[in-house]
Amino acid sequence: MENLEHILSEHPFLQGLHEDYLRLVTGCASNVRFEPGQYLFREDEEANWFYIIRQGKVAVEAYGAERGSVIIDTVEQGEVLGWSWLIPPYNWHFDARAIELTRAIALDGKCLRKKCEDDHHLGYELLKRFAHIMEQRLEATRIRLLDIYGNEK
Repeated sequence: MENLEHILSEHPFLQGLHEDYLRLVTGCASNVRFEPGQYLFREDEEANWFYIIRQGKVAVEAYGAERGSVIIDTVEQGEVLGWSWLIPPYNWHFDARAIELTRAIALDGKCLRKKCEDDHHLGYELLKRFAHIMEQRLEATRIRLLDIYGNEK
């Protein structure tokens, strides 16, 4: 079985991260599995994890009273899911539900926040990487909302 440090070191999100920081991040990592239909997280719950999807597909959903749940994005193999653990008040803004069997590496946000407080350089490195993911998610959400509401007249 491949070790988590090796897997994380090769993932584009963490590639090039100093080996000392990589060890710190790996210390907060574990393998997880989600069955189809199982929620990884729910809106307004405390956000204490993020996930690197290794296999499967996850729907990121928003709930509206008139429309019910709407898929605003899907996250697949190789992608990173979840940045709410990084920004106070550390609550999820969406639901995330496995569409198919999903295997991922879960990274403990509380553990990482502590390590980032202890070493602000690590925090800055992670924030730079998450800023890119945040921008991608916001753009995907914008496009999806244009698809949903742009056709209504």
